Amino acid sequence: MPVSDIAFTPAVKAEQEKRGSRASYARMENGRGWQSRVTDDLKAFLAERDSFYLGTASADGQPYIQHRGGPKGFLKPTDEQTLAMADFAGNAQYISIGNASENPKATIFLMDYVNQRRVKLWGEIEFVEDDVELLGKLVDPDYKARPQRVMLFHLKAWDANCPQHITPRFTQAEIQPLIDDLKARIAELEAQAR
Repeated sequence: MPVSDIAFTPAVKAEQEKRGSRASYARMENGRGWQSRVTDDLKAFLAERDSFYLGTASADGQPYIQHRGGPKGFLKPTDEQTLAMADFAGNAQYISIGNASENPKATIFLMDYVNQRRVKLWGEIEFVEDDVELLGKLVDPDYKARPQRVMLFHLKAWDANCPQHITPRFTQAEIQPLIDDLKARIAELEAQAR
């Protein structure tokens, strides 16, 4: 069974067949396919991300998407099939934790807007309370947020796919050096003009 069957269910494959894309996905499945373990490429990608979107669903299938953020690299591989992060205090709705208590299946969607890359992860989440040692390995002491617990993501499959329709976006930290260079050049030119 190909790893991509986690997303390409029989209903999805039927739609791919009906709409003409099934043959190309079958070749992908028989070729390189999707990954099921943390690779060096995935580690490098995660190390540069400061946010992602977490998708969960209740037992009856009601979907929910939540933004998660932190310092670069806050979603950390702990082994070749597990990612972990400190779960920081937030708005106290607890929708993701509630969903995970009755349906641990989840997806993580990560974007690299600058390089127009996206990575999708499928797996199961687990929230771990009161593991001070594990939490200590995940918290960046310079990040000003209150960690409450650990979220583990048990990886089942992942894929990086096409850059089509990803509009490049830049963070303040990414553009600030350019702004600083421009300001310095403006000051230099103004000094010369006097």
